[in-house]
Amino acid sequence: MKQLLLIVSFLFSVATAMSQNGIVVFQTDFGTKDGAVSAMKGVASSVDANLKLYDLTHDIPAYNIWEAAYRLDQTVAYWPAGTVFVSVVDPGVGTERKSVVVKTKTGHFIVTPDNGTLTLIALSLGIDSVREIDEVKNRRKNSGASYTFHGRDVYAYTAARLASHTISYEQVGAISNEPVHSLSFQKASLTGTTLKGNISILDIQYGNIWTNIDQAYWKKFMNIPHAKNELQVRMYHLQKLVYTGTMPFENTFGAVGVNKPLAYLNSLMNVSFALNQGSFAAKYHIEAGNDWTVAIDWSK
Repeated sequence: MKQLLLIVSFLFSVATAMSQNGIVVFQTDFGTKDGAVSAMKGVASSVDANLKLYDLTHDIPAYNIWEAAYRLDQTVAYWPAGTVFVSVVDPGVGTERKSVVVKTKTGHFIVTPDNGTLTLIALSLGIDSVREIDEVKNRRKNSGASYTFHGRDVYAYTAARLASHTISYEQVGAISNEPVHSLSFQKASLTGTTLKGNISILDIQYGNIWTNIDQAYWKKFMNIPHAKNELQVRMYHLQKLVYTGTMPFENTFGAVGVNKPLAYLNSLMNVSFALNQGSFAAKYHIEAGNDWTVAIDWSK
């Protein structure tokens, strides 16, 4: 009996950890110059004024679904299980794209249009299940005539109801057995002596170039025999060469002269490129997205 009670207690604790925790985190491409973000928070507060409402970012470039996917992947894992995220970068608002709530294998919830926003989360955290939002039951009262602000009328409202336990996850809507929509991109790979990856994002403030090549791939690349600490780096957009150059790999920016290039591991332990006290992106006209790639070899 004691063992049974311990098992039941353990299962209850796991279920509790995976349930909603009263926290809602918002991400959009709305900016904060008008009242759109405030309206979403107002809707959430009207559902339950005790909810804790936070911002991930509202500075996603307009319509940039890839960056929305990246910022979620960069952030979600650092929040406690049970946190509900609302991500609204929705150029197809009002069309037939699905509105969903995803439960990740880590117990986080993401309320979003299924338009590619979940591409990276699906790979990093894994998706436990997907429910399509029943917009008849889970929609702000008297908002049925509005087709262009689902962030306020559907997503913020549903997220708040879920986070506050007004509804259960099962009451969001029917289970969807279809895979979430994914954007194509270059996954990190080491083929022969060439390391490849995606240019995932720019470190906007400084103009550094961040890739999806993680520390594990970098360690394998470091084991390839090389005569000197110098990399041959090529960057492509839509497979067209945009940049080629050489640079060392260093642990700190100050290891090279001012305005000199270097490769390094960023705070996420991914391979990145920078100019010391300069903008690599601006100087070489590099951008980021699922259609930008990088290839790296040791210089000969």
